[in-house]
Amino acid sequence: MGGNDYHETRPLAGCSDAEEVDDIDGLYHAKDTATQLHKDQRHFYLVLMMTLVIISSICSGLLGVYLGHQTRDLDATCAAYTTQYSPVLKEAKLKYSVSRFNGTFMQEDVYRQTGSTEVDAAWEALGVNYRAGVISVEEGLRSGLNSAHVQRSPKYGGGFFVNVEGLHHLHCLDLLRKSLYFNYPHYKALGTHAFTNADDILRLHVSHCLDTLRQVLMCNADTGVLGQVWYNKAEPQAFPDFKTEHKCKNFEAIRKWGELRQEPPVEALPPDYIARPATDDVLVEVP
Repeated sequence: MGGNDYHETRPLAGCSDAEEVDDIDGLYHAKDTATQLHKDQRHFYLVLMMTLVIISSICSGLLGVYLGHQTRDLDATCAAYTTQYSPVLKEAKLKYSVSRFNGTFMQEDVYRQTGSTEVDAAWEALGVNYRAGVISVEEGLRSGLNSAHVQRSPKYGGGFFVNVEGLHHLHCLDLLRKSLYFNYPHYKALGTHAFTNADDILRLHVSHCLDTLRQVLMCNADTGVLGQVWYNKAEPQAFPDFKTEHKCKNFEAIRKWGELRQEPPVEALPPDYIARPATDDVLVEVP
């Protein structure tokens, strides 16, 4: 050694030069593997996020379509839930809209005026005297009818004779109108429709209509509320405000359904047009 400043360099114990090189290569290989794994993880998460975004978009779209469909069918759903089934529900395409009632007290519209040709025409246009129409046997049974109800002869296509309930209710209201004390003499003198009957039958007809409308109003009790308004500038007084808003069905579609399905007048029908009833289906007296 002498005075030489000499430091011996030795490999670490158990590690040759070749092994040292191999370890360096392994270190870089491990580093590369870790980098690749990190890239793979990033790619996996990126693909996962994209997949979730796509699924979310699809679900949102489907939900939008569903909700839109539900909104469009809400009128039909409401009508079906609150009404006895009949083919009118699907064929008339019922819709609801807000309508403000003509609740004026002092101004009479045509429906309130004293009986005349003009007033009668206005009521007739509502479908108050439409003839019965015919619906299929299948639709009749689904609507609550049975084999005892009057049917058309199979020779002419079969089916049940029916009237739209709402139009019958208006028919009843029209009869009450005609029977009001200020209208009765006029219609009694005309002697048409219900007024062709004897007074005792007319009375039963009127009271039948009165009670039918009572039941209709109770069945469909309106839960809206009436406010009050002031009148009389000199000395203000309160009076009910009958000009209220209501959610109403599209009556015109219902009226049109009844109009288009009317059968010809009885006198124009062949003698065998109406199917003969079974003996057990004939009632003893008028129900």
